[in-house]
Amino acid sequence: MHTIIRHLFLWSGILPLLIGIATPTHAQTDFICGVDVSYLQQIEDAGGIFYDANGQEVDALAYFEAQGVNYVRLRLWHTPTDGHYNLDYAMSMAQRIKALGMKFLLDFHYSDTWADPANQTKPAAWAELSYVQLRTALFHYTIEVLEALNQQGTPPDMVQIGNEIAGGFLWEEGSLRGNDNWLRFNSLLGAGARAVRQTVPDAQIMLHIETGGNRVTSQWFFDHVIEGEVDFDIIGLSYYPWWSGSLDDLQTNLTALANRYNKPIIVVETAYPWTLDWSDNTHNAVGERRQLETGYLATPQGQYDFLQQVVAQIQDTPNGLGSGFFYWEPDAISAPNFGSVWENLAQFDFDGRALPSMAIYGTCA
Repeated sequence: MHTIIRHLFLWSGILPLLIGIATPTHAQTDFICGVDVSYLQQIEDAGGIFYDANGQEVDALAYFEAQGVNYVRLRLWHTPTDGHYNLDYAMSMAQRIKALGMKFLLDFHYSDTWADPANQTKPAAWAELSYVQLRTALFHYTIEVLEALNQQGTPPDMVQIGNEIAGGFLWEEGSLRGNDNWLRFNSLLGAGARAVRQTVPDAQIMLHIETGGNRVTSQWFFDHVIEGEVDFDIIGLSYYPWWSGSLDDLQTNLTALANRYNKPIIVVETAYPWTLDWSDNTHNAVGERRQLETGYLATPQGQYDFLQQVVAQIQDTPNGLGSGFFYWEPDAISAPNFGSVWENLAQFDFDGRALPSMAIYGTCA
């Protein structure tokens, strides 16, 4: 996702020339009902406890699987200062995911911290590299990570090359902010894709942008990427109404992207509040009525209704190309040693008890 309190970066430019329609590869056959629970192990270590709707303590990951979740997304940072979300963390979580029979999506941020529309900072270890050296480092790092997961017996089923990259990544070399840097950007993406194909050839490759409700920017991005012959399988979108536009905007974008590129599309990040209140002293990302989607209250029922509508719109995408969704951090409750900016968007209440929106995973297949 992002440094949670973010402003949406919208990239401008002239409309690109119409390009040919791509043929889907590694086609998605099963609808994904997914969650990004990258916080989970950190919250557990901080004393967080989860309960089902009846108040019985549960292992959150196993509980998600029991509700119908079939895919889990994990973020990966290169060398984080606090040790969370590094390779060891991802490998530990991958073992838990695979033991429960779920698939997993590995989200390379290619940074030591959050990579998002406002921040795409290179890892400190790569800060002084030339462009050519940077591309080589990206390629070998991607291989090293995937080989480690292979050797553990937990290879990812899907791999994301960068996180929310409509403005580029690995700034400044891979930046798309107000410049025509597509050759370098696409070459960096291509290096990551080659590493995936070489190491986990059965995995699908996703390119993820934050503009779920912005058709113009989404087409601008994917026109240039496809024109640059970048190898990828899946279009990934973030969709939060307070940053991304209305549900109508999402539907317009899903339809346009499906018709234009004929590739599977996943809303790889979405969420909605069940309340505008808070239970800790950490400022929440969403706390004002103006941030809500029209017709959807910040209540447990409103959260469920919003998710139901998002799922319906994905399933209505032309040619069956709406391939699923991931709820972003449904586990992000406050804990004794963890203040959460996402507590009112989690799918557990302030007491750690499962909310009605959990039922969405049993209805979206």
